[in-house]
Amino acid sequence: MTIALIGSRGYPIVYSGYETFVKEVAERLAAQDIIVRVYCHKNLFKQRPKVLNGIELVYMPTIETKILSQLVHSFFSMMHACFSDADVILAVNAANGPWGLISKLFGKKTAINVDGMEWLRPKWKGLGARYFKFAAWLSTRLYDIIITDAEAMSAVYLEQFNTESTVIAYGANIRFSNNPDLIKQFELNQQGYYLIVGRLIPDNNADLLLAGFLEANSDKKLVIVGDVPYQDAYAQGMKEKASEKVLFLGYVNDQAVLAELYHHCYAYLHGHEFGGTNPTMLKAMAYGCAILALDTSFNREMLQEGQFGQFFLKSSQSVALSLQEADNHPQVLANFRLNARNGLTQKYNWDQVTTAYANLFKELIKNGKSRT
Repeated sequence: MTIALIGSRGYPIVYSGYETFVKEVAERLAAQDIIVRVYCHKNLFKQRPKVLNGIELVYMPTIETKILSQLVHSFFSMMHACFSDADVILAVNAANGPWGLISKLFGKKTAINVDGMEWLRPKWKGLGARYFKFAAWLSTRLYDIIITDAEAMSAVYLEQFNTESTVIAYGANIRFSNNPDLIKQFELNQQGYYLIVGRLIPDNNADLLLAGFLEANSDKKLVIVGDVPYQDAYAQGMKEKASEKVLFLGYVNDQAVLAELYHHCYAYLHGHEFGGTNPTMLKAMAYGCAILALDTSFNREMLQEGQFGQFFLKSSQSVALSLQEADNHPQVLANFRLNARNGLTQKYNWDQVTTAYANLFKELIKNGKSRT
Protein backbone atom coordinates (compact mmCIF):
# COMPACT_ATOMS: atom_id res chain seq x y z
CA MET A 1 0.00 0.00 0.00
CA THR A 2 1.39 3.38 -1.04
CA ILE A 3 0.04 6.61 0.43
CA ALA A 4 0.84 10.07 -0.95
CA LEU A 5 0.49 13.03 1.45
CA ILE A 6 0.04 16.47 -0.07
CA GLY A 7 -0.86 19.92 1.25
CA SER A 8 1.73 20.42 4.02
CA ARG A 9 5.10 22.13 3.87
CA GLY A 10 6.74 18.73 4.07
CA TYR A 11 8.77 16.44 6.32
CA PRO A 12 10.47 16.56 8.80
CA ILE A 13 9.88 20.28 9.44
CA VAL A 14 7.23 21.19 12.01
CA TYR A 15 5.70 24.66 11.56
CA SER A 16 2.05 24.01 12.31
CA GLY A 17 -0.55 21.38 13.04
CA TYR A 18 -0.37 20.06 9.48
CA GLU A 19 3.36 19.33 9.65
CA THR A 20 3.03 17.84 13.13
CA PHE A 21 0.29 15.58 11.80
CA VAL A 22 2.40 14.52 8.82
CA LYS A 23 5.42 13.78 11.01
CA GLU A 24 3.57 11.78 13.65
CA VAL A 25 1.36 9.78 11.30
CA ALA A 26 3.83 9.27 8.44
CA GLU A 27 6.52 7.89 10.75
CA ARG A 28 4.07 5.45 12.32
CA LEU A 29 2.65 4.34 8.98
CA ALA A 30 6.16 3.74 7.63
CA ALA A 31 6.94 1.63 10.70
CA GLN A 32 4.03 -0.61 9.64
CA ASP A 33 5.71 -1.23 6.25
CA ILE A 34 3.27 1.08 4.49
CA ILE A 35 4.96 3.11 1.76
CA VAL A 36 4.50 6.78 2.64
CA ARG A 37 5.37 9.54 0.18
CA VAL A 38 5.35 13.13 1.47
CA TYR A 39 5.39 16.09 -0.91
CA CYS A 40 7.64 18.91 0.32
CA HIS A 41 8.10 22.60 -0.55
CA LYS A 42 11.38 22.44 -2.46
CA ASN A 43 12.65 25.88 -1.42
CA LEU A 44 12.31 25.11 2.30
CA PHE A 45 14.87 22.30 2.20
CA LYS A 46 18.60 22.84 1.69
CA GLN A 47 19.21 19.12 2.14
CA ARG A 48 16.88 16.97 0.04
CA PRO A 49 17.22 13.28 0.83
CA LYS A 50 14.96 11.00 -1.17
CA VAL A 51 14.18 8.87 1.87
CA LEU A 52 14.24 9.83 5.55
CA ASN A 53 13.16 7.59 8.44
CA GLY A 54 11.60 5.23 5.93
CA ILE A 55 9.49 8.00 4.36
CA GLU A 56 9.83 8.81 0.66
CA LEU A 57 10.21 12.53 -0.01
CA VAL A 58 9.31 14.41 -3.19
CA TYR A 59 10.33 18.06 -3.55
CA MET A 60 8.02 20.20 -5.66
CA PRO A 61 8.43 23.89 -6.61
CA THR A 62 5.88 26.62 -6.10
CA ILE A 63 5.30 30.34 -6.59
CA GLU A 64 6.56 32.16 -3.51
CA THR A 65 3.66 34.40 -2.56
CA LYS A 66 1.76 34.51 0.72
CA ILE A 67 -1.58 33.57 -0.87
CA LEU A 68 -0.65 31.27 -3.75
CA SER A 69 2.37 29.36 -2.44
CA GLN A 70 0.49 26.47 -0.84
CA LEU A 71 -2.15 26.17 -3.56
CA VAL A 72 0.38 26.06 -6.39
CA HIS A 73 2.53 23.56 -4.51
CA SER A 74 -0.50 21.33 -3.91
CA PHE A 75 -1.45 21.53 -7.59
CA PHE A 76 1.97 20.29 -8.73
CA SER A 77 1.97 17.68 -5.96
CA MET A 78 -1.45 16.38 -6.98
CA MET A 79 -0.37 16.13 -10.61
CA HIS A 80 2.77 14.21 -9.66
CA ALA A 81 0.86 11.90 -7.30
CA CYS A 82 -1.74 11.12 -9.97
CA PHE A 83 1.01 9.97 -12.34
CA SER A 84 2.59 7.87 -9.57
CA ASP A 85 1.81 4.42 -8.18
CA ALA A 86 0.08 5.85 -5.08
CA ASP A 87 -2.93 3.81 -4.00
CA VAL A 88 -4.43 6.67 -1.99
CA ILE A 89 -3.78 10.40 -2.02
CA LEU A 90 -4.35 12.12 1.32
CA ALA A 91 -4.64 15.91 1.17
CA VAL A 92 -4.70 18.25 4.14
CA ASN A 93 -6.52 21.61 4.10
CA ALA A 94 -9.89 22.18 2.44
CA ALA A 95 -8.24 24.88 0.29
CA ASN A 96 -7.06 21.96 -1.85
CA GLY A 97 -10.64 20.99 -2.66
CA PRO A 98 -10.44 21.96 -6.38
CA TRP A 99 -7.49 19.65 -6.99
CA GLY A 100 -9.78 16.71 -6.28
CA LEU A 101 -10.95 17.14 -9.87
CA ILE A 102 -7.49 16.08 -11.08
CA SER A 103 -7.54 12.89 -9.00
CA LYS A 104 -11.07 12.18 -10.23
CA LEU A 105 -9.92 12.36 -13.83
CA PHE A 106 -7.10 9.93 -13.06
CA GLY A 107 -9.32 7.60 -11.07
CA LYS A 108 -7.19 7.91 -7.92
CA LYS A 109 -8.70 7.14 -4.54
CA THR A 110 -8.56 10.13 -2.25
CA ALA A 111 -9.19 11.47 1.23
CA ILE A 112 -8.93 15.02 2.55
CA ASN A 113 -8.51 16.31 6.07
CA VAL A 114 -10.48 19.56 5.84
CA ASP A 115 -9.32 21.07 9.16
CA GLY A 116 -11.24 24.18 10.36
CA MET A 117 -13.73 26.74 9.10
CA GLU A 118 -11.26 28.78 7.09
CA TRP A 119 -14.03 30.77 5.44
CA LEU A 120 -14.88 32.38 8.79
CA ARG A 121 -11.36 33.40 9.75
CA PRO A 122 -10.93 37.21 9.91
CA LYS A 123 -7.75 37.09 7.83
CA TRP A 124 -9.75 35.84 4.85
CA LYS A 125 -12.21 38.47 3.77
CA GLY A 126 -14.30 38.92 0.65
CA LEU A 127 -12.97 36.81 -2.20
CA GLY A 128 -10.70 34.79 0.10
CA ALA A 129 -13.58 33.76 2.36
CA ARG A 130 -15.75 32.86 -0.62
CA TYR A 131 -12.93 30.78 -2.10
CA PHE A 132 -12.42 28.79 1.08
CA LYS A 133 -16.10 27.99 1.43
CA PHE A 134 -16.32 27.03 -2.25
CA ALA A 135 -13.17 24.88 -1.88
CA ALA A 136 -14.63 23.18 1.19
CA TRP A 137 -17.81 22.43 -0.76
CA LEU A 138 -15.75 21.07 -3.66
CA SER A 139 -13.88 18.84 -1.22
CA THR A 140 -17.17 17.18 -0.30
CA ARG A 141 -17.93 16.54 -3.95
CA LEU A 142 -14.55 15.56 -5.39
CA TYR A 143 -12.79 13.54 -2.66
CA ASP A 144 -13.83 10.02 -1.72
CA ILE A 145 -13.56 10.52 2.04
CA ILE A 146 -13.90 13.68 4.08
CA ILE A 147 -12.00 13.63 7.38
CA THR A 148 -12.86 16.04 10.17
CA ASP A 149 -10.87 16.21 13.40
CA ALA A 150 -13.73 16.78 15.85
CA GLU A 151 -17.35 15.76 16.29
CA ALA A 152 -18.26 19.45 16.35
CA MET A 153 -16.55 19.97 12.97
CA SER A 154 -18.31 16.92 11.58
CA ALA A 155 -21.59 18.57 12.55
CA VAL A 156 -20.53 21.74 10.69
CA TYR A 157 -19.89 19.82 7.46
CA LEU A 158 -23.17 17.98 7.81
CA GLU A 159 -25.08 21.24 8.30
CA GLN A 160 -23.17 23.41 5.80
CA PHE A 161 -22.57 20.90 3.00
CA ASN A 162 -24.96 18.03 3.75
CA THR A 163 -21.95 15.72 3.91
CA GLU A 164 -21.05 13.09 6.47
CA SER A 165 -17.40 12.76 7.44
CA THR A 166 -15.04 10.39 9.19
CA VAL A 167 -13.87 11.85 12.51
CA ILE A 168 -10.20 11.30 13.33
CA ALA A 169 -8.69 13.72 15.84
CA TYR A 170 -5.13 14.96 16.11
CA GLY A 171 -2.86 13.46 18.72
CA ALA A 172 -0.44 14.64 21.37
CA ASN A 173 2.57 13.21 23.17
CA ILE A 174 2.53 13.38 26.97
CA ARG A 175 5.57 15.11 28.44
CA PHE A 176 6.79 16.08 31.90
CA SER A 177 9.19 18.83 32.91
CA ASN A 178 12.88 18.00 32.46
CA ASN A 179 14.61 21.31 33.11
CA PRO A 180 12.59 24.01 34.92
CA ASP A 181 15.58 26.35 34.91
CA LEU A 182 15.07 26.99 31.18
CA ILE A 183 12.36 29.55 31.94
CA LYS A 184 14.73 31.64 34.08
CA GLN A 185 16.27 33.17 30.95
CA PHE A 186 13.00 35.12 30.65
CA GLU A 187 13.02 36.08 34.35
CA LEU A 188 9.97 33.90 34.98
CA ASN A 189 8.99 31.93 38.06
CA GLN A 190 7.03 28.68 38.11
CA GLN A 191 3.26 29.38 38.08
CA GLY A 192 4.07 33.08 37.95
CA TYR A 193 2.67 33.76 34.48
CA TYR A 194 -0.17 33.12 32.07
CA LEU A 195 0.80 31.72 28.66
CA ILE A 196 -0.50 32.31 25.13
CA VAL A 197 0.95 30.31 22.22
CA GLY A 198 -0.01 30.93 18.61
CA ARG A 199 0.29 33.22 15.63
CA LEU A 200 -0.59 36.86 16.28
CA ILE A 201 -3.63 36.89 14.02
CA PRO A 202 -7.25 37.88 14.72
CA ASP A 203 -8.41 34.25 14.43
CA ASN A 204 -6.68 33.42 17.71
CA ASN A 205 -8.08 36.41 19.64
CA ALA A 206 -4.75 37.14 21.30
CA ASP A 207 -5.66 40.85 21.40
CA LEU A 208 -8.79 39.97 23.39
CA LEU A 209 -6.77 37.88 25.82
CA LEU A 210 -4.23 40.67 26.23
CA ALA A 211 -6.97 43.25 26.86
CA GLY A 212 -8.61 40.96 29.44
CA PHE A 213 -5.29 40.40 31.17
CA LEU A 214 -4.67 44.13 31.47
CA GLU A 215 -8.19 44.67 32.83
CA ALA A 216 -7.76 41.88 35.39
CA ASN A 217 -4.79 43.65 37.01
CA SER A 218 -3.28 40.28 37.87
CA ASP A 219 -0.10 40.07 39.92
CA LYS A 220 1.19 37.53 37.40
CA LYS A 221 2.89 38.12 34.07
CA LEU A 222 1.55 37.38 30.59
CA VAL A 223 3.88 35.53 28.23
CA ILE A 224 3.01 35.50 24.52
CA VAL A 225 4.83 33.03 22.29
CA GLY A 226 4.35 33.46 18.55
CA ASP A 227 4.42 36.12 15.86
CA VAL A 228 3.71 36.57 12.17
CA PRO A 229 6.47 36.40 9.51
CA TYR A 230 5.45 39.70 7.90
CA GLN A 231 4.73 43.34 8.79
CA ASP A 232 1.25 43.49 10.25
CA ALA A 233 -0.68 46.29 11.97
CA TYR A 234 -2.64 43.87 14.18
CA ALA A 235 0.48 42.17 15.54
CA GLN A 236 2.35 45.46 15.89
CA GLY A 237 -0.53 46.99 17.84
CA MET A 238 -0.28 44.17 20.35
CA LYS A 239 3.51 44.40 20.65
CA GLU A 240 3.24 48.07 21.53
CA LYS A 241 1.66 46.96 24.83
CA ALA A 242 4.80 45.09 25.86
CA SER A 243 5.98 45.83 29.40
CA GLU A 244 7.65 44.18 32.39
CA LYS A 245 4.41 42.24 32.87
CA VAL A 246 3.61 41.54 29.21
CA LEU A 247 6.40 39.61 27.47
CA PHE A 248 6.45 38.95 23.73
CA LEU A 249 8.93 36.13 23.12
CA GLY A 250 8.31 35.81 19.38
CA TYR A 251 8.95 32.38 17.91
CA VAL A 252 10.49 29.96 20.40
CA ASN A 253 12.12 27.37 18.15
CA ASP A 254 13.82 25.39 20.91
CA GLN A 255 11.17 22.80 21.70
CA ALA A 256 12.67 22.03 25.12
CA VAL A 257 12.33 25.69 26.11
CA LEU A 258 8.80 25.89 24.74
CA ALA A 259 7.84 22.76 26.66
CA GLU A 260 9.10 24.21 29.93
CA LEU A 261 7.11 27.40 29.29
CA TYR A 262 4.00 25.21 29.03
CA HIS A 263 4.88 23.09 32.06
CA HIS A 264 5.31 25.97 34.46
CA CYS A 265 2.64 28.49 33.46
CA TYR A 266 -0.09 29.29 35.96
CA ALA A 267 -2.59 28.71 33.14
CA TYR A 268 -2.58 28.44 29.37
CA LEU A 269 -4.99 30.88 27.65
CA HIS A 270 -6.64 29.61 24.48
CA GLY A 271 -8.52 31.99 22.22
CA HIS A 272 -8.64 29.95 18.99
CA GLU A 273 -12.10 30.15 17.52
CA PHE A 274 -12.60 28.50 14.12
CA GLY A 275 -10.73 25.19 14.19
CA GLY A 276 -11.62 21.70 15.30
CA THR A 277 -9.18 19.75 17.47
CA ASN A 278 -6.49 22.35 18.11
CA PRO A 279 -2.89 21.02 18.32
CA THR A 280 -1.76 23.86 20.58
CA MET A 281 -4.36 23.14 23.23
CA LEU A 282 -3.71 19.40 22.93
CA LYS A 283 -0.07 20.17 23.71
CA ALA A 284 -1.15 22.22 26.73
CA MET A 285 -3.11 19.23 27.99
CA ALA A 286 -0.23 16.83 27.28
CA TYR A 287 2.17 19.10 29.16
CA GLY A 288 -0.06 19.38 32.22
CA CYS A 289 -1.42 22.92 31.96
CA ALA A 290 -4.43 24.45 33.61
CA ILE A 291 -6.45 25.76 30.66
CA LEU A 292 -8.76 28.76 30.26
CA ALA A 293 -10.38 28.66 26.83
CA LEU A 294 -12.81 30.58 24.65
CA ASP A 295 -16.25 29.02 24.91
CA THR A 296 -16.74 27.24 21.55
CA SER A 297 -18.17 23.85 20.68
CA PHE A 298 -14.68 22.70 19.60
CA ASN A 299 -13.02 23.73 22.85
CA ARG A 300 -15.83 22.21 24.91
CA GLU A 301 -15.36 18.92 23.09
CA MET A 302 -11.62 18.89 23.79
CA LEU A 303 -11.98 19.90 27.44
CA GLN A 304 -14.95 17.57 27.89
CA GLU A 305 -17.44 20.27 28.91
CA GLY A 306 -15.20 21.75 31.57
CA GLN A 307 -13.75 18.62 33.12
CA PHE A 308 -10.25 19.65 32.02
CA GLY A 309 -10.49 23.43 31.82
CA GLN A 310 -12.68 26.50 32.21
CA PHE A 311 -14.27 28.80 29.65
CA PHE A 312 -14.70 32.50 29.03
CA LEU A 313 -16.88 34.39 26.57
CA LYS A 314 -15.63 36.48 23.65
CA SER A 315 -15.16 39.75 25.52
CA SER A 316 -12.28 41.30 27.40
CA GLN A 317 -14.53 41.65 30.46
CA SER A 318 -15.20 37.91 30.49
CA VAL A 319 -11.50 37.16 30.10
CA ALA A 320 -10.70 39.54 32.97
CA LEU A 321 -13.27 37.89 35.25
CA SER A 322 -11.91 34.46 34.36
CA LEU A 323 -8.36 35.52 35.22
CA GLN A 324 -9.46 37.12 38.49
CA GLU A 325 -11.25 33.89 39.43
CA ALA A 326 -8.13 31.93 38.55
CA ASP A 327 -5.92 34.21 40.63
CA ASN A 328 -8.26 33.88 43.61
CA HIS A 329 -8.58 30.08 43.46
CA PRO A 330 -5.10 28.60 43.04
CA GLN A 331 -6.20 25.16 44.24
CA VAL A 332 -8.69 24.90 41.37
CA LEU A 333 -5.89 25.64 38.92
CA ALA A 334 -3.60 23.16 40.68
CA ASN A 335 -6.25 20.44 40.26
CA PHE A 336 -6.53 21.21 36.55
CA ARG A 337 -2.76 20.91 36.16
CA LEU A 338 -2.78 17.61 38.05
CA ASN A 339 -5.52 16.10 35.87
CA ALA A 340 -4.87 17.70 32.46
CA ARG A 341 -3.12 14.70 30.91
CA ASN A 342 -6.07 12.46 31.80
CA GLY A 343 -8.05 14.32 29.13
CA LEU A 344 -5.91 12.76 26.42
CA THR A 345 -7.99 9.67 25.87
CA GLN A 346 -7.29 7.18 23.08
CA LYS A 347 -9.06 9.61 20.75
CA TYR A 348 -6.00 11.90 21.00
CA ASN A 349 -3.35 9.17 21.00
CA TRP A 350 -1.08 9.27 17.92
CA ASP A 351 -0.90 5.48 17.73
CA GLN A 352 -4.69 5.29 17.75
CA VAL A 353 -4.94 8.13 15.23
CA THR A 354 -2.51 6.35 12.90
CA THR A 355 -4.41 3.07 13.20
CA ALA A 356 -7.61 4.90 12.24
CA TYR A 357 -5.93 6.34 9.13
CA ALA A 358 -4.40 3.00 8.16
CA ASN A 359 -7.79 1.26 8.47
CA LEU A 360 -9.43 4.01 6.45
CA PHE A 361 -6.87 3.64 3.64
CA LYS A 362 -7.28 -0.15 3.56
CA GLU A 363 -11.07 0.14 3.45
CA LEU A 364 -10.89 2.73 0.68
CA ILE A 365 -8.58 0.55 -1.43
CA LYS A 366 -10.77 -2.49 -0.84
CA ASN A 367 -14.21 -1.03 -1.29
CA GLY A 368 -13.77 2.33 -3.01
CA LYS A 369 -15.68 5.38 -1.89
CA SER A 370 -16.80 5.07 1.70
CA ARG A 371 -17.97 7.59 4.30
CA THR A 372 -18.70 6.67 7.88
